[in-house]
Amino acid sequence: MTRILVIGGGIAGTATALALHKAGLEVTVHEAHPGTAEDIGAFLTLASNGMRALAQLDASDVVTSRGFPLRTMRVLDGQGAEMAHVPLGEADDTLLRYRCLRRGELHAALQAEAVRRGIRLTHGARLVSVENGTDDVSARFADGSVATGDLLIGADGLNSAVRRSVAPGVEPVYAGQSVFYGYTRTAPVAEDTGHITMVRGSAAAFGYAVSPDGEVYWFARVGGEAVPAEELAHPTPSRWRDHLVALLGEDATPAAGIVAASTDDLMATHATEIPPGTPWRSGRTLLIGDAAHAASPATGQGASMALEDAVVLAKALRDTPDLDSALSLYEACRRPRVEHNITASGEISRGTRPPSRAAGGPPQRPGDDTLIARLDWHRELPTDADADTGDVGQAG
Repeated sequence: MTRILVIGGGIAGTATALALHKAGLEVTVHEAHPGTAEDIGAFLTLASNGMRALAQLDASDVVTSRGFPLRTMRVLDGQGAEMAHVPLGEADDTLLRYRCLRRGELHAALQAEAVRRGIRLTHGARLVSVENGTDDVSARFADGSVATGDLLIGADGLNSAVRRSVAPGVEPVYAGQSVFYGYTRTAPVAEDTGHITMVRGSAAAFGYAVSPDGEVYWFARVGGEAVPAEELAHPTPSRWRDHLVALLGEDATPAAGIVAASTDDLMATHATEIPPGTPWRSGRTLLIGDAAHAASPATGQGASMALEDAVVLAKALRDTPDLDSALSLYEACRRPRVEHNITASGEISRGTRPPSRAAGGPPQRPGDDTLIARLDWHRELPTDADADTGDVGQAG
């Protein structure tokens, strides 16, 4: 097997292409958007496990040239009192520090690196259908073109077109919160960069971080009814801002002031998830990243889990003699870990996570104790990966 088609040029797809290329496989990426600037507004954090995966792809530099590092996390209660101030992940290692950056910046950086390495990346390729054959798999696109390979990887995100052929009828499920993102340079906060502050308010979960040049990145997760689809399609940022200021103003924290100082560049989305147990494979087609295991953003692990997927999949294909065995090994390595994240993140979003667990740091995940070995490019994957059932090891 040498020819692999990747559908989706976002974080999961482009990182997977980098990993497959490093493993010596021929890979092409087909991205539906016409350029690299989609989803430029919202930001994300890459945790230490995601940064470790990037290091295995020799892609640390292209990412650390964007955004800014986060070394610690502060937690405030609804009265603004500090409940905790703890290190984030592997903060002592410059390559593995958490990193905060705009999602579109990460897309563009990974795509540029893929092109630099000679990986073919086609924009404007909107998938219409997937046809699995005995010896190959074909992707048909809206412009009438067809691409054929030995394996097709669906890395096309939450609303995956590839998923329709692998798991017909499976759709994202609302996880109980609407999520808002914004920025401001005039917020009434005077804080150093290098940490993220989480506010456990009475009406919403809020977080913010200050960039080295003084820009405040913030998000708010609000429970209850989802923002109507019509509002998402035709945004009303000023109304969202007023609504958030009223909610957050019930507490004595900086949150309301930060939102009030923000411009109309507010963004909103739904916290959604793919139900655990969703099939990932059909014939020569495999789902990865959010297409397979999207979780609500409460644990902040979506992008990092996708980067882990990329490394583990490439190693499974590199080290295993046939396709079925490789995909079985990949799924055994990944499913317990990512579905634990779906469950834990969904519990936080819905407010059903037991307080004793929610009060601590990042939820422990199956596979944390073996993660370093699994991501190490120079080590083969273990064949007993289905033994991942424990909640032990390092936080990501």
